[in-house]
Amino acid sequence: MSGAAAFLSIDPTPILLTLRLAAATLVVLMVIGLPMAWWLATTPSRWRSVVEAAAALPLVLPPTVLGFYLLLLLGRGGALGEIWRALFGHTLAFSFPGLLVASCVYSLPFVVQPLQAGFETIDRRVIEASRSLGAGRVKTFVRVILPRIRMSLIVAGVLGFAHTVGEFGVVLMVGGNIPGRTQVVSIAIYEHVESLEYAAAHGLSLLLVAFSFVGLWVVYGTHGRGRERARP
Repeated sequence: MSGAAAFLSIDPTPILLTLRLAAATLVVLMVIGLPMAWWLATTPSRWRSVVEAAAALPLVLPPTVLGFYLLLLLGRGGALGEIWRALFGHTLAFSFPGLLVASCVYSLPFVVQPLQAGFETIDRRVIEASRSLGAGRVKTFVRVILPRIRMSLIVAGVLGFAHTVGEFGVVLMVGGNIPGRTQVVSIAIYEHVESLEYAAAHGLSLLLVAFSFVGLWVVYGTHGRGRERARP
């Protein structure tokens, strides 16, 4: 089968939904991940290891296990599901907001860990100097700290976005396979294969392979530039 035929058979709907989900997930994870990573990098609290373990849990849990418990939490009878149903008339399970919650949980370590590693490299004397010159905590964080972890921000952004694009088990458990609502690219590929629609599966798979390669290229290129700048 030619590459042209594979791409001609692509339905853009799952692609657009996946990109929307990945973008929304990345925004939420940056809002949550930056303060969490900063706290993990700087706190002397004995609870640090507990929080680190909880944040990293999606790395070792099978996606179906994580998806199952998220489904219980977000579905009918679940704590978050019932609150959402009382407000909006339906549960979070099998909806785009539910996919967003699941994706944020599943991709959390891919954003938090690079940011934490970047924060841990910052010389505390730079922060103290900024504070001594009259800059507040927010101004110091935005103008002094964030520019110094630019490479970590890029890596966290690429990994968080790319990991969301490639999700399968968690989003299938929480969102099901509803075309136009919860059917992301990975699920669409699975459905095409089950239906023996190999042309459509081939086209979507080629897109994910290309996207994954570019994402890894950016990550390794960023690490390479960081190592070169660190050399004396």
